[in-house]
Amino acid sequence: MSDVRVLLADDQPLIRAGLRVLLETEPGYAVAGEAADGAEAIRLARAHRPDVVLMDVRMPGTDGLDALEAIAADPALTGTRVIVLTTFDLDAYVYRALRGGASGFLLKDTEPVALLRAIDLVHAGEALLAPSVTRRLITEFARRGPAAEPPGTDRLAVLTRREREVLTLVGAGRTNGEIAAELVISPATARTHVGRLLTKLDARDRVQLVVIAHEAGLVGRR
Repeated sequence: MSDVRVLLADDQPLIRAGLRVLLETEPGYAVAGEAADGAEAIRLARAHRPDVVLMDVRMPGTDGLDALEAIAADPALTGTRVIVLTTFDLDAYVYRALRGGASGFLLKDTEPVALLRAIDLVHAGEALLAPSVTRRLITEFARRGPAAEPPGTDRLAVLTRREREVLTLVGAGRTNGEIAAELVISPATARTHVGRLLTKLDARDRVQLVVIAHEAGLVGRR
């Protein structure tokens, strides 16, 4: 298997250096480049098409959120996933990042083994929805409400009743195993339902399903 190619985007050289050392000393990873601001991150992502970008939020000039949205919207970068590096308690832009296409979130004090696991999950097409982080995120952006006018529930007309139930549980931060237990179905069936939701709702990954569930007002109704 080829190495997972990771682009580092952070305005602090010391953080980039630490991440580079971690990735270069672990088998299976390669650093695709380093960016000190969002504009450089966009340029390097388009030039090198990394598998994963570790994106700081606060950077001079073009910030991490603008860079995230540009990368997620670029058809040439559909295979690139972005993990946002955040200090959650200070970050007021979580909801925008979710809507903008982030595939996951990491706190900057994340342990190295957890960082590598997160990169692997996102590269495999999963979303980083660890309960320790994501349920806090969900609670916070649900409290604030949408950053833009909600799209309404017409988008959900294509879903079956069971698929709506699964979407509601995804929006509440449940794992496939937890969904299976709550709905009394097998984990494989839960995965199938999630896959169908991604296709029917044209969602990039599981994180966007969380956003759709909240924007449609499903969470909290069950």
